[in-house]
Amino acid sequence: MDTTAQRPITIAILAMGGEGGGVLAEWIVDVAEHAGYIAQMTSVPGVAQRTGATNYYVELFPKHGAKANSPAPVLGLTPMPGDVDIVIASELMEAGRAVQRGLVTPDRTTFIVSTNRVYSMTERIAMADGRVDSTALLEGCKSAAKRIIHGDMAQLAEATGSVISAVLFGALAGSKALPMQRMAFEAAIHRGGVGVKASIAAFGAGYASAEGAPVPVKAEPPVLTHISPALAPLMAEAGSYAEPARMFVRAGVERLADYQDVAYARDYLDRVKAIAEIDRRHGNGSGMLLAETARELALGMAYEDTVRVAELKIRPSRFERVRAEVQAADGQIVEIAEFLHPRVQEIADTLPAGLGRWLLKTGWARGFVERFTRSGRVVKTSTIRGFLQLYFIASLKPTRRRSLRFANEQAFLREWLATVQTIAATNYALATEIATTRTLVKGYSDTHERGRRNYDMLMQMLPRIMETPDPAAALAALRKAALADDTGLALNIAIKDIRPLPQAAE
Repeated sequence: MDTTAQRPITIAILAMGGEGGGVLAEWIVDVAEHAGYIAQMTSVPGVAQRTGATNYYVELFPKHGAKANSPAPVLGLTPMPGDVDIVIASELMEAGRAVQRGLVTPDRTTFIVSTNRVYSMTERIAMADGRVDSTALLEGCKSAAKRIIHGDMAQLAEATGSVISAVLFGALAGSKALPMQRMAFEAAIHRGGVGVKASIAAFGAGYASAEGAPVPVKAEPPVLTHISPALAPLMAEAGSYAEPARMFVRAGVERLADYQDVAYARDYLDRVKAIAEIDRRHGNGSGMLLAETARELALGMAYEDTVRVAELKIRPSRFERVRAEVQAADGQIVEIAEFLHPRVQEIADTLPAGLGRWLLKTGWARGFVERFTRSGRVVKTSTIRGFLQLYFIASLKPTRRRSLRFANEQAFLREWLATVQTIAATNYALATEIATTRTLVKGYSDTHERGRRNYDMLMQMLPRIMETPDPAAALAALRKAALADDTGLALNIAIKDIRPLPQAAE
């Protein structure tokens, strides 16, 4: 054997904070050293716009591969594109990053991928659905690797009460990409001495998945919604609509009853009923106008305001969810800090309409309030004081109908519905698109104002849009452009591309 051609086994691990990527790398080093390898591990912390991401790199060199009395091999500190034997990714987007960096190659790399998703900040803050297509991402991973082992390793970790690193370690052992037996891998876990029982169980699940055992599909518990006697007639009425509208109407009734009260849900159904009649008279049988209007109307009536934000932040279900996400044990104290920055506009919106308008128009009063709102505030809802502060704001819920924001939102919704109804009589497809375009108006603060400006601009352009060959398609293109970025650049370009029909010669 020509030992001059001997090369190390190279392994790259891409993991995020709290997933045990460092432990996984240490297990690999441990099992290798006990098998007679020289092992080196380095790590480079980074930012994945989700939680702290770290890239670990391990090189393993067999001691028997070196000549007698030869110097110790020089091992690399970072993975090189095209020269990585094994890549382990704890999440699908991290797998995509590995492919993008050239770490995964079809002539060399065994690719172990967990297909669970932790959405990046850019995906979360997108004005529309900014999620990356997971199917396309996985297909790209498959085509890039020599061999791929994939599955929802996070689900297996949850099922075994462990962390994903142990499952990935089992998948590595099951892949047979390293020349060690299963017992050697398990021995490394035992030598670690922490959480051994759960880690061994997770290791076994990962090992089985690498050998082709199907990953069990997590059975979602049935959602048991208690419908109050007062809400039951409204839910029955909502259920009388045909799909696709029925799903949106039922969800809208439940949402608005929770948002305000049963009477508010009744107002919603009355408005939906009027649109259903319009759809029946002018529709094409698809029911899309009714479905889109029902969906957007529910969202519009349940707008985000200070009362809603406060109410959601102090709900018991939120405290339970936070504890579950940080995996807090019984008896452990979890502190929750809310970063709030209310503007004068939000404060005025919460006040009775007359008082709110006075505050916005009165210079000295507005300036006085701005002194206290110029800087953001940190409110710890896990303390009595912080909880009571938000509890007081949430208790203003019964006064919402008299607030300035309620008056403004209801006026906007009436105008939007009137436009939909008017256009439906002559252009059903365009009316449906107008109903969908209300999705531009979402969120609160700057996001809400920017969306409202874009919506108003498109509605002002309706006469010009209706002169195009396909008005519905033209409005849809403008709506997508408005959602493409928050600078308005894409929308300005799309507006310039609007081409009306040429006028007939007189």
